[in-house]
Amino acid sequence: MKIYSSEQIRNIVLLGHGGAGKTTLAEAMAHVDGLTKRQGKVTDGNTISDFDKEEIKRGFSINTSCIPIEWDDCKINILDSPGYFDFVGESKQATRVADSAIIVVSGKSGVEVGTEIAWEHAEEMNIPKVIFVTDMDDDRASFKRVLDQLRVSFGKVIAPFQVPIREGEHFVGFVNAVKMRGRRFVEDHVEQCDIPEGMADEIDPVREMILEAVAESNEELMDKYFEGEEFTLEEIQSALHAGVVDGSIVPVLCGSGIDNTGVGVLMSAICKYMPAPKEEHTEVIGYDPDTEEEIHVICDKNEPASALVFKTIIDPYIGKVSLFRVYSGVIKKDDVLYNSIKDETEKIPHIYILRGKEQIEVDEIRAGDIGAFAKLNNVSTGDTLCSKDRHVRLKGIDFPESLAYRAIVPKIKGEEDKIASGLHRLMEEDPTIKIVMDTENHQELLYGVGGQHLEIIISRLEEKFKVKVELLKPKIPYRETIKKKVRIRGRHKKQSGGHGQYGDVIIEFEPSGDLETPFIFEEKVVGGSVPRNYFPAVEKGLQDSIGKGVLAGYPFVGLKATLVDGSYHAVDSSEMAFKIATQNAYKEGIGQAKPIILEPIASVKVLIPDDYMGDIMGDLTKRRGRVLGMNPIKGKQEIEAEVPMGEMYGYSTDLRSMTRGRGVFTLKFDRYEEAPRDVQEKVIKERTDDE
Repeated sequence: MKIYSSEQIRNIVLLGHGGAGKTTLAEAMAHVDGLTKRQGKVTDGNTISDFDKEEIKRGFSINTSCIPIEWDDCKINILDSPGYFDFVGESKQATRVADSAIIVVSGKSGVEVGTEIAWEHAEEMNIPKVIFVTDMDDDRASFKRVLDQLRVSFGKVIAPFQVPIREGEHFVGFVNAVKMRGRRFVEDHVEQCDIPEGMADEIDPVREMILEAVAESNEELMDKYFEGEEFTLEEIQSALHAGVVDGSIVPVLCGSGIDNTGVGVLMSAICKYMPAPKEEHTEVIGYDPDTEEEIHVICDKNEPASALVFKTIIDPYIGKVSLFRVYSGVIKKDDVLYNSIKDETEKIPHIYILRGKEQIEVDEIRAGDIGAFAKLNNVSTGDTLCSKDRHVRLKGIDFPESLAYRAIVPKIKGEEDKIASGLHRLMEEDPTIKIVMDTENHQELLYGVGGQHLEIIISRLEEKFKVKVELLKPKIPYRETIKKKVRIRGRHKKQSGGHGQYGDVIIEFEPSGDLETPFIFEEKVVGGSVPRNYFPAVEKGLQDSIGKGVLAGYPFVGLKATLVDGSYHAVDSSEMAFKIATQNAYKEGIGQAKPIILEPIASVKVLIPDDYMGDIMGDLTKRRGRVLGMNPIKGKQEIEAEVPMGEMYGYSTDLRSMTRGRGVFTLKFDRYEEAPRDVQEKVIKERTDDE
């Protein structure tokens, strides 16, 4: 593959609902381009982009893959991203480095939840969009119905560039509403044809929409439009390109990834209308890692080099592969680059272009293009590699918060180290995986984006690292405290010949009112009944005791202990004796001080469309939550609530089900408060049963 200049490159991410046909379209583009002699199918597990064993087994994309194709003297880097919600981290990686997006919509299914999310991702990154309505080979597909749905969902920016031609309900071609010419599909190519009679009612509104968009692009064209003058094709295409780049126009094209109809036209439209990395729209702001001052990173081969690593692959044969996009300069084989995130230098031994799992070695990658490094073991996803002459840090990738979690345990004892090693490798590939050690409950917690995500992590552990694990419901970190003040004597006395052991304390236990602090110790001993040198032993006895409550063995909080009296023996008393006496007082006194179970309360924010308000608020109430308020955010509603953490297990899956994937939430621990009596009894019983 030859080296392309920035003006010739198009970085395109494929987005859309899971199962809409993104991978099939990518495969069709590669086949039409001539990369493959035989077009692969998702159902056969032989596509270029879905090469991972889990993808082949499950029949859908899990990872983002890159397929560079050459068309109309352009290089189109196709980033085929997953559509299913659990793998949104992969989509975030792809949209971060793409300059534009193709949102794939099924002509049969129409606009779905994933379509809306794809639009939001592209809007978040402020990249231009093209919508490709696929499955037009199916007689049940309706371009008009999909177009109506698109307009309802996304507004006036939707601009169809084509009107399908059907004969006997079969999709046989289209009218190019920009050039006002008919196109008919003939075997493996498109031929010009006359516009069929009787299509004026369909074509005229589309044509008028295009002309209005052209007229609005500048005053000169607006005057020409009102004076009734015809626009030239060059004026139309130039204005449409500008409108697509600034987001005021979103073209809608149609075709099929199954029989490749309209695919070549789509690729030509990408080259014609979508921005190159060097255009003004794609200027990037970086930061000086030392001073935090802004740096304008210009997409030019003569600028100092800078690149963002946006994805990591652990290849079984060549090791760690780091996919990157060059934002400025040229990166060559044997260059030494500075990692501005880790403050280290890296020598680049090899540079590749990836096409699915195929690795094509090249000598250099220029500004705007996408490539891959091999065996840079200290480089991670989100790192910036730059020239030693200009240190710059590029914006990283905003990954979603992983809120689905389970306790992970080995099926075979002794494989803990193998599991830890395997998870570490998987976390290098997938930053949305997180491991948290819960030392209190002696469990390891595995976090992911959703339940399906967690299942695939476990499957990969077994497939790649030959270890079997199971996922269990995690334990909730409850606490214990008291509600009543008591005065208790604790004594330790033992005589067994020679020096004995003697410690005697009287301690007042009461609530401290501070549930964030385990205990507060004070002493109010009068008259030296307990010498001062034993006070630290009393405090140490309390310290050793509060780790285990008297009801269910959970750690104690909110306790105030005041040493008020006691006695000692001049010979037999010792620090150990007073420590044990204090522990005896704790065991006896806490049980008399009305002990209770405290449950952790989470601060929860749920962002949903208005339509789901009633269902979500009702569900939060069922979970013993308290709704605190609502805030409108970008056409949606954010519900703020406080919910016991014990009631939030599995909420990511439940919320997705209730909102058809449209709802998202965040959660963080807020405080502890007394659990209802029935919950306390249940917690105590479960703890007793475990023992």
